[in-house]
Amino acid sequence: MKEFFADKKFRGEALAVIETANEIIEDYQADGFDLTLRQLYYQFVSRGHIANNDKEYTRLGTIINDARLAGLVDWDAIKDRTRHIRERGCWKSPKDIVIGAARGYHLNRWNTQNMAVEVWIEKDALIGVIEDPCWELDVPCFSCRGYVSQSAMYEAGQRILKRDEEYCMDTVILHLGDHDPSGIDMTRDIQERLSMFTSFDIEVKRIALTMAQVTVLNPPPNPAKLTDSRSGMNKDGSIRPDSYIDNYGYESWELDAIEPRQLVKLVQDEVDQYIDDGAWKAVEEQEKEDRESIMKLAAGLRS
Repeated sequence: MKEFFADKKFRGEALAVIETANEIIEDYQADGFDLTLRQLYYQFVSRGHIANNDKEYTRLGTIINDARLAGLVDWDAIKDRTRHIRERGCWKSPKDIVIGAARGYHLNRWNTQNMAVEVWIEKDALIGVIEDPCWELDVPCFSCRGYVSQSAMYEAGQRILKRDEEYCMDTVILHLGDHDPSGIDMTRDIQERLSMFTSFDIEVKRIALTMAQVTVLNPPPNPAKLTDSRSGMNKDGSIRPDSYIDNYGYESWELDAIEPRQLVKLVQDEVDQYIDDGAWKAVEEQEKEDRESIMKLAAGLRS
């Protein structure tokens, strides 16, 4: 929804940016997606409208901010996925809460599968992109926010151990992260620490970004951070063997630069490989029967 809050003056170049932004936004809204400012920026870069640098990112952010205040850009199109309000839920009556329970009643599809799956993504700003497909696939999704805290990693280990104990079920972690020195190393770190907290090898499968995807999708590159200790650059300028720079060179790529549709399809395709359709449908049928039983209970309660 476009709403006017402040009068802003725009020159020709800024108006052209706003027009392009609205074209990109409408394209994604048609498929049910919203964008972060970072994702919108990478769409500008990948389509050749602006250069890939901090100055252009700041300029785009300023123009979009003013355009939203002036009622020229949809407020719902650009999301900040890192800040949320938290409030307590309320109900109107006993019948209302039972109906709500019926609608929300859900059986875990994965308890009858051979393998459990979790999707972990490096950036909190991208969790909103994969949340819906993970919800539909009944898969937990987790925002790592860079290197995972020790507390969160321990809790993940406890989840994995509980599945192993209750259902004799192994867990695979599907990991998505930037293709840069730290982003690549995060996959290794997750695998090593989860194995430490569970005392057995945990499969952590990096599904993005990979060098093969960079080659095919051709996202805009950024310089690899040479100050990152994992880059492989020594103080004397020499390169450590088998380091990031030794393997991939001096460029890096951000996950934000991949189109949301591509990320969604990637997650869906990867998770689908672990699903036994027959067992999945049996749980869906049981859930339907249970929900109908709960609705019958609600019929006799006060509205």
